Amino acid sequence: MNESSLKKALTKINLGGLRYFDSTGSTNDEALAWAAGGAKDFSLVVADEQTQGRGRLNRTWFTPKGTAIAMSLILRPTPPMRTHLSRTVGLAALSIADACLTFGLPAQIKWPNDILLDGKKAAGILVETVWSGDEADSLVIGMGINVEKTSVPPEELLKFPATSLEQLLETAPKREEIILQVLNGILRWREQIDTEGFIRLWEERLAFRGEQVQVHAEDAKPIKGILDGLEADGSLRLQDAHGSPIMVRFGDISLRPAA
Repeated sequence: MNESSLKKALTKINLGGLRYFDSTGSTNDEALAWAAGGAKDFSLVVADEQTQGRGRLNRTWFTPKGTAIAMSLILRPTPPMRTHLSRTVGLAALSIADACLTFGLPAQIKWPNDILLDGKKAAGILVETVWSGDEADSLVIGMGINVEKTSVPPEELLKFPATSLEQLLETAPKREEIILQVLNGILRWREQIDTEGFIRLWEERLAFRGEQVQVHAEDAKPIKGILDGLEADGSLRLQDAHGSPIMVRFGDISLRPAA
């Protein structure tokens, strides 16, 4: 993938702008600065290599040169999005899951922001917001997708088992085609972000639904329960041992199947 091949693949997408880097520290950092400087809606930052990629919980996102997708999309919130900002991570998750399905890979969403293929992590999402007073001026959706085998970090660095599209398909799809499919998904799901159907499909694709899970929050005891579904704002709903609901809000948390 290079800037020319990416532009050619995305000719039918009405991008607000495109910035391509052979190597950069973090596509989200580039996108946040661009958004603050007036980037148009649906502007995209893509890097062939990311040397200081960021995941949630201050984790590093591994993006070796030529092996994975590291991209950040800038969205200016539409009126329906403004009332459902907390659903933005679901927007990205559904779009990546749909893109995987076009290659014959059914995906599950490990709440709140990971995509699982064959029970292993293949993609992650980091949503950050640029604020203007109390209003969200723009949203930056960072997405990392493991494409080739060598994009998967060494096992000793993993917090959760990981995989890549190449490991499941034997041949890695072109990264430009994956990006195109993800962007098409975001355009489609963005128009439905305020609907019940959006939440329902996000809920249906949840990993570990109906299973016992543990939610680990920073400086707090793990929360255990049966993963039941989602609330309207995208928060996770569990059931405790007595069948009572437990709501888990977004934040510095990680979800795991119960041991």
